[in-house]
Amino acid sequence: MKRNIVIAAVTAAALIGGGTATALATTGDDQGSARQAANTRLSDDDGRDDQDGVDAQDDRDDDARVASADVSAPEAISSALKHTSGTAVSAELDDEDDSGKVIWKVDVLSGDNSWHSVSVEPSSGKVLGSHTDDEDDTAQVRAALKGSSVTAEEAAKAAKAADGKGTVTSVDLDEDGKNKSWEAETHKSGGAEQDWRIDLDTGKITADQDQD
Repeated sequence: MKRNIVIAAVTAAALIGGGTATALATTGDDQGSARQAANTRLSDDDGRDDQDGVDAQDDRDDDARVASADVSAPEAISSALKHTSGTAVSAELDDEDDSGKVIWKVDVLSGDNSWHSVSVEPSSGKVLGSHTDDEDDTAQVRAALKGSSVTAEEAAKAAKAADGKGTVTSVDLDEDGKNKSWEAETHKSGGAEQDWRIDLDTGKITADQDQD
């Protein structure tokens, strides 16, 4: 009989406190959701912090890469053409096969339509070596450059003059589309980059949207 009384008491308590129990359960769910949302925000913030750290490191790497180059883009192109005769189609200050060593890479199209990638030391302008490349857009490049009066070297000089304090880190021929031109990129200390387009015939230079 005592056992029946206990069961009855527990049952009554459950019925009377049902609303309270439900409310507590709901409150617990809300708190769990709030904790989950807070954890999600913290995770997102951590992700942004990590990305900011990566971007900042990239900016420092770019600054170091540019600072190591005493030889300008026009000078690198000139050195490459003295080593390998032809037409310079692009020049880029970049890591050599991701080894950390910075060099100028100049692509030259020779008179026999062979392509050469010439490596130039950025501190002295000395040609380190060259090798032939296989390219499938030779006809397009020839067509784009036919009758043009502005060379890659002149386009790099124009970009340097337009930017002022920035360093030209690349110049490349855009042979696609209707408005064929030279494309150049300049870099300023702190990570600010600017893209430029230089007309193949007139040398007129225009700035693309700033890149941060």
